[in-house]
Amino acid sequence: MTKSLEEVNQSVATEHKKTGFRKILAFLGPAYLVSVGYMDPGNWATDIAGGSQFGYTLVWVLLMSNLMALLLQSLSARLGIVTQRDLAQASRETYSKFINYILYFLAEIAIAACDLAEVLGMAIGINLLFDIPLMEGVLITVLDTFLLLFLINKGIRKMEAFIIVLVAIIGFSFIFEMIFAEPEVSKIMAGLIPSIPNSAALYIAIGIIGATVMPHNLYLHSSLVQTRKFDRTPAGIKQALKYNFIDSTIALNLAFFVNAAILILAAATFHKNGMFEVAEIQDAHKFLEPLLGTKWAPALFAIALIAAGQSSTVTGTLAGQIVMEGYLHLRIQPWVRRIITRLIAIVPALIVIYIYGESVTGKLLILSQVILSLQLGFAIIPLIHFVSDKSKMNGFHISKTTQVVSWIIATIIVSLNAKLVYDEITSWLESSSNPMILWFTVIPLALAFLALLLYIIAKPFIVKAQAKFINHSPHNLKLQFSPKEGQSYKNIAISVDFSKADESALNRAFELGGLDTQYTLIHIVETVGAHMYGVHVHDHETTIDEKLLLEYKEMLSQKGFNIKTELGFGKPNKVIPKIINEGNYDILVMGTHGHTGLKDILFGTTVDKLRHKISIPLLIVK
Repeated sequence: MTKSLEEVNQSVATEHKKTGFRKILAFLGPAYLVSVGYMDPGNWATDIAGGSQFGYTLVWVLLMSNLMALLLQSLSARLGIVTQRDLAQASRETYSKFINYILYFLAEIAIAACDLAEVLGMAIGINLLFDIPLMEGVLITVLDTFLLLFLINKGIRKMEAFIIVLVAIIGFSFIFEMIFAEPEVSKIMAGLIPSIPNSAALYIAIGIIGATVMPHNLYLHSSLVQTRKFDRTPAGIKQALKYNFIDSTIALNLAFFVNAAILILAAATFHKNGMFEVAEIQDAHKFLEPLLGTKWAPALFAIALIAAGQSSTVTGTLAGQIVMEGYLHLRIQPWVRRIITRLIAIVPALIVIYIYGESVTGKLLILSQVILSLQLGFAIIPLIHFVSDKSKMNGFHISKTTQVVSWIIATIIVSLNAKLVYDEITSWLESSSNPMILWFTVIPLALAFLALLLYIIAKPFIVKAQAKFINHSPHNLKLQFSPKEGQSYKNIAISVDFSKADESALNRAFELGGLDTQYTLIHIVETVGAHMYGVHVHDHETTIDEKLLLEYKEMLSQKGFNIKTELGFGKPNKVIPKIINEGNYDILVMGTHGHTGLKDILFGTTVDKLRHKISIPLLIVK
């Protein structure tokens, strides 16, 4: 099984830390890398727009988003700690290749949108502080790819220290900004009461949610927690979950402070002075000095912006690597992979700035956050399914209460996004001179994504329902139990697939053998996860198949037969011959009905390949 972020996987030891504080300190770090995604330049654009237009009204959206983020990031960390898979790997293991390609494409769009915001934000910060043109600033951001390569070669702890320094710079900058702005505490408290003044506020609010709860952070966190090496016993896993939750709580509350500070700064300076249209970061920087009366305000603002852009580009590029490797199982040179990830963000930024000029950067930043929000459902829903699955989580699945709260959050996010998409499409139809183009392009695409979302929601429930209501019990089989004495076959292999076809195969095998014959029941797990991870797979079907195979063995052993079992993983026409050739069997007996692989026998594909790969007789029973 390929490890997530293999170059730093389990590179930080935690087992030998004696004191509680040193133990916690060993686990602290991953959430800080995640938290910078919650204070990236895309957040700045939505927070400034929200604060200048609606004052302190949308502070509650930030608080709600932060609570959502804390729960979802803790679920992501739980997935990585317990299963030792990141979210992309777990998705690849669960869904079909076609669905995974779509999910990968959507994840890459989300990362590109996030990277676009980070690249633009850092370029704007360089422009504001050093007066370097925006196009050149965007090109400078390519260099941080090599910084990431340098840091990751030095170890994950060095990277975490670098990010924490940048987070500290952002935090201290905004402490001083708050001192300069002197916000009204009573209005901040009133802003914690939920309200959405109008549709423009809804658009900003969804942008804030998209900027706060970011899909790429869910992939990132599930991978970064695997950098810690700890005792894999139940007690060790429980301790790791506890310390990572502490890590997430501290880091995400710092991110909430930064986001709230930006919105409050915009409300206390721009909204208070009737400047409701300030949405561009450049405008916010320009007006800070005259409104607050100090040259330090714009300087600290630009420094914090560069720190936010730099830190979030590092983590965004890491997320790109995790998604590419997890979904596509594609392993290329690290520096090549990171250059590709960075170019996916830089090329769109350069094109947009070249065509439309620097004035659209604010709108582009907000749009990027809305795009992120639209992708959230495709990351959150699989995550909730995975951490709710008892078989996947080996007893560390989330409680029913947490499941309910998680689904409520997912429903809120998906519902807000659905309303946004509906409103946008409606407005396009009303304003378009040729609405038929939209009816044949945008609307079918929106319906296709809705269908995909419904499929992702429903599929795990359907699979569980089928497993519950379809009775595969071996006691339902009508077995004759009529072995004949003195048969020549002393070691018979029988392929079983827990269908009615097993009756014929088992009865025929008993006729060929006797009570002294050794019978080996062979079953092949053919899920996506089995093909990918082999014996390391922990999906629902594997758990059920293992249980059923043991039931077969127990029932037949009680009838006096000598039974062994072999559970294989992957394609039957490859795995069965391997099992047969490694054993000392006289004959292989197979039925002609079952799921995927054994259905192929009807058409001759599996049996033809098997015949040429084994050196013993093959008996096909209809």
